[in-house]
Amino acid sequence: MSMPPSPGRPRIVIIGCGFGGLEAARKLQHAAVDITIVDKTNHHLFQPLLYQVATAGLAAPSIAAPARLLFRSQPNITTLLGEATRIDPAAREVHLADGTRLPWDHLIVAAGATHSYFGHDDWSTLAPGLKTLADAFEIRRRILMSFEAAEVEPDPVRQRALLTFAVIGAGPTGVEMAGTLAEIARHTLRGEFRRIDPRTAEVLLIEGGPRVLQAMPEVLSQRALEQLQKLGVQVRLNARVTAVTPGGLEVESPFSDGGAGTGTHRIACHCVIWAAGVAASPLGRLLAEATGAECDRAGRVKVQPDLSLPGHPEISVVGDLAAAMSHRPRKDPTPVPGVSPGAKQAGRAAATNILRRIAGKETVPFRYRDYGNLATIGRNSAVVDLGTPLGPLRFSGRLAWLFWLFAHAYFLIGFRNRIVVLMDWASAYWSFQRHARVVAEVRGRGES
Repeated sequence: MSMPPSPGRPRIVIIGCGFGGLEAARKLQHAAVDITIVDKTNHHLFQPLLYQVATAGLAAPSIAAPARLLFRSQPNITTLLGEATRIDPAAREVHLADGTRLPWDHLIVAAGATHSYFGHDDWSTLAPGLKTLADAFEIRRRILMSFEAAEVEPDPVRQRALLTFAVIGAGPTGVEMAGTLAEIARHTLRGEFRRIDPRTAEVLLIEGGPRVLQAMPEVLSQRALEQLQKLGVQVRLNARVTAVTPGGLEVESPFSDGGAGTGTHRIACHCVIWAAGVAASPLGRLLAEATGAECDRAGRVKVQPDLSLPGHPEISVVGDLAAAMSHRPRKDPTPVPGVSPGAKQAGRAAATNILRRIAGKETVPFRYRDYGNLATIGRNSAVVDLGTPLGPLRFSGRLAWLFWLFAHAYFLIGFRNRIVVLMDWASAYWSFQRHARVVAEVRGRGES
């Protein structure tokens, strides 16, 4: 599918400066096109390490880079801070919240994802999720202030609630968060309080399915479970959260004594972290309404094999916002997972197809290459599932942890960030300290 270029240099607008938008812009850096990137924040964020900011292991600048700095050597790129609120395919304009209109000949929508509370959006203020730096700062504040509030709490029942931390969802983010929380309580804060012993804190990991890290092979899920339990994390499987309140949550799970059926019990807890669900950005449904495209249950836009929209080859959707399929020769199409490698590859593919359209060539289907999955549990603990030409390579423990460390450092944006992160990790390994434990805003004792 091709379309004639507009008079002069083609105008390309990219919504979102995440992995997909960043890679698309990089792919177009030497093309004779004018690019505008618009994002609600002024930075690109390396989300796989966001939980380390939330748990005071890394400072925010170590995993983020200003968008203008990233593109300052690309004169064909203009970076704007703004929120896209409407896409007009007939006029080929993107409307921003401040009234600005951005004209385009080609559009790449990479607006990412947000939290899904499965119809319980009122839980969001009590159980924050982790998608942005603001989320990380809020979670870090709640974690640290729970310990502070427990130190001055005379009531032992309320003190126990303040020292109970619940993570809902045992995907990679939930597993990494729970493992790190256990390490903070057992090691980082040891000896710093006089009235409480942080090592008595309880860390709960609540998962509605039968195992942790369900996207990984069962053998690695079991190893991850064992490593979590070794750290002191209480893992509750087949457990469904039915209510989140200011003082705790209610969980429905099988009876622990082996009896038939399930029971509901209440957990007194003042710090709850949501890692259970992901939904596409609301911009996806707005785009679907404007173009006649379809969305799946998670709000992701269903795209063509070349990542464009049906009837609108000038619009491409990538990353967590796209319900994309991988099309490999002589194989059935397979869903593209919502992980950073998928977003990066889709961004490059969408940009390549735009250049093919400009040149009057046919576009090519998107082919996702699965490099595998990684998850860290804690110090010297991780699981790795890699795809290789000779078959899957799976391992866990210290070697997996080292592989996870260097792989994430390698993919960070900027040489400085890589060095700073490696130095911080080395210091934390030998000292057990997490030096980003600064809270700028104290709202109230034990506030949820």
